[in-house]
Amino acid sequence: MFQQSVPKTTLESAISTSELIYHSVVRNVRKTHGNAVLSILINMVQAVTFVIAFYVMFTVLGLRSAGLRGDFLVYIMSGIFLFMTHTKTMSAVVKSEGPSSPMMKHAPMNTIISIIASALSALYIQVLTLVAVLFLYHATISKISIDDPIGAFNMLMLAWFSGIAVGVVFLALKPWFPTFTSIGSTVYQRANMIASGKMFVANTLPSFMLAMFDWNPLFHCIDQTRGFAFINYFPRNSSISYPIILSLVLLMIGFMGEFYTRKHASISWDARR
Repeated sequence: MFQQSVPKTTLESAISTSELIYHSVVRNVRKTHGNAVLSILINMVQAVTFVIAFYVMFTVLGLRSAGLRGDFLVYIMSGIFLFMTHTKTMSAVVKSEGPSSPMMKHAPMNTIISIIASALSALYIQVLTLVAVLFLYHATISKISIDDPIGAFNMLMLAWFSGIAVGVVFLALKPWFPTFTSIGSTVYQRANMIASGKMFVANTLPSFMLAMFDWNPLFHCIDQTRGFAFINYFPRNSSISYPIILSLVLLMIGFMGEFYTRKHASISWDARR
């Protein structure tokens, strides 16, 4: 409060901002639980529960033959991990500190740093969970073979990036339409349980069904991931460019809306609701 503001060089500003983002990431990681390790373990349990549930469902319904030739659990995990990364990143960005949050009273803090910190904390937890689960599966159950692990990881990053873009759009709408934003983001997450395409192979879909899913950037990310993960699968009904272009467009729209909202935000908005 009583410190005098001193002009900083570009390097000093970058270091200061990076330090602020780091502390914000740590704060966000510890939000789920006071113990950071337990916070990560909770996410691991959720991922493993998803994998087991879908494995049992596919086995009971006799749908394992609909999967790709290769490790069936890798087929399931390729969908579940991208789904969780996308939806949890979107949720984290929507729940990030808004322009009227008390955190914004601290001079170095702003909404952009809050968004970046929320996105990075979600990515950190998801990547750590992915590495831990794959290592345990590789060491205890079966040896994992991924045809192009770098390409598959890039698709995970693209799912994360598209989650940020969708989340920023919802975040810009949140102060204006809080009820709609809450319901809309929840509906989007639930719809992705099916619309993400993690339960089926895109190449086997007829054209009338494909039109129901190819609007979703996560659908393209998951299908392309399976193309990198399995040597005998070549995705014909999805592309990498579509989620990139759509995410950039949504990100620009979201940041323009967030900038406008930041200029007009008021604490009294929450007081009247």
